[in-house]
Amino acid sequence: MADETPPVDEMHYEQLAQDALRGVIRAALERAALPEGIPGAHHFYVTFRTRAPGVSVPPDVLAKYPEEMTVVLQHQYWDLKVEADRFSVMLKFGGMPKVLSMPYTAVTRFYDPSVQFLLQFETPADVEAVAPEAEPPVSPPSTGDDGPKVVSLDQFRKK
Repeated sequence: MADETPPVDEMHYEQLAQDALRGVIRAALERAALPEGIPGAHHFYVTFRTRAPGVSVPPDVLAKYPEEMTVVLQHQYWDLKVEADRFSVMLKFGGMPKVLSMPYTAVTRFYDPSVQFLLQFETPADVEAVAPEAEPPVSPPSTGDDGPKVVSLDQFRKK
């Protein structure tokens, strides 16, 4: 049997898919930045890598969250600015206002518990850790609509 080299994804479809899903985050934040704010009962938990390139976090906050942190955008957030590749927001920590700024590429999770909507992203280190011959992890079977709606990128990976 002849050894065949696997095809090379020169289109980088996995990265394109992740970029498109990050566009969902941008669109949700754009709605939240409107004068009327986040509609209905929606609210967002945004988890991000605090030391990712382009992230700006005050030093005292970074000291408490040296790797990753989750912020909640619900009732008390100010000056939400949404740009094409990043966003910034003012939140209070211990009663003191602090501005956090990050590119969408630093976000590892975006969750809206009001509708159980979850987006989860791989970090570049996670992508490198997957060997080309490795099988993607198997997701547990769905138990219905009562759990979070997870968008998995496993189906787009080479097998």
